[in-house]
Amino acid sequence: MAEAVDEFSTAPSFAEMPRRALEDKLAAGPTSAHVIEEVHTPLNVAYVTFTTGSTAFQNIVGVTHEELPERVAAGVAALERVGAQAGEDLLVCYPPLVNVFSRRVFDDTAVRPRFLSHSSRDAFLVALCRDRPRLVIGESSFLRAALEDAKRLGLWDLVPRGLVLFASGTPLDLELLETARALDASVHDLYGCQEFGWIAMDGEPLRDDLSLLPEGEGRLALAVGGLPTGDSFPASGGHVLGGEGSLPTYARQRTRCEHDVVVKASTARSAMTVERAARSILRIKGRVVRVDPELETGAVANVLELRPATGFEGSSHLIDDPRKTVLFARLLEAQERFQSQSKSDPVWMKRR
Repeated sequence: MAEAVDEFSTAPSFAEMPRRALEDKLAAGPTSAHVIEEVHTPLNVAYVTFTTGSTAFQNIVGVTHEELPERVAAGVAALERVGAQAGEDLLVCYPPLVNVFSRRVFDDTAVRPRFLSHSSRDAFLVALCRDRPRLVIGESSFLRAALEDAKRLGLWDLVPRGLVLFASGTPLDLELLETARALDASVHDLYGCQEFGWIAMDGEPLRDDLSLLPEGEGRLALAVGGLPTGDSFPASGGHVLGGEGSLPTYARQRTRCEHDVVVKASTARSAMTVERAARSILRIKGRVVRVDPELETGAVANVLELRPATGFEGSSHLIDDPRKTVLFARLLEAQERFQSQSKSDPVWMKRR
């Protein structure tokens, strides 16, 4: 038996297990906010990442294989809109931003993410002046402060002109625009999150499944694929960067009313599948999804109602357009695929 285990076992040893390192995710760069920890990643997700946690604990986020096409298309569109070329480097100031793109974006565009040697403004200036990248992505106040440092340190003339600055992660620091103009640089307000990927750039949607829902007091709440983001925007529209952007992403605020998602109808044949998907969405996306007791299964489209969560006052919203529930549909597909596959580890079998 010992010989058979060593020679013919279909279950891998620890040394034989597949490994997905930060290099494989193209996110192998330094940060001062994390430690590098190996984890067992479930086969039913493409990869794991985490929220940025600017005001609260960082939470683990799972990204399923099924939702990758829309995430990748959004990331590719963002790079194409600024004329990114194959073989160009994208200087990434905060490595986890690569996970918002997903590796396939860089495989498809042949744009190469590059990182700072250290997580600091000085290291950013060194990278700008020495490596002279055209494309840069980082938090807008960090970019502004670093470029102002260049003036004080006598490095202004060494900073390359014509930069393309993707400002992401936090609301756009409007003072960056004046600093960028002095460098003949363009600034792009890239809005998204780890849970959903990139959502909009310069106020223009990068996805087709966005819903803007009246929240009152002249603001609109945003849902992606039927799931609320928790962000709201002025209903007046328009973007400081001009163009056709109608979503002022730099003026976002947390919604006054938190919403739970209630599934009223589903394309799934089984209510149990929908209930399991609801639990999975809470675990990997942090969004509360409930199933209506009178759920219609086998429907032609998924119908989602966004209801005020307990303790909040506000309006309910119905999303029944299949073009606006794509993300929910993809997560439901992921649940269905997971159920159709037998468990791959015989030492962990749940029995009734």
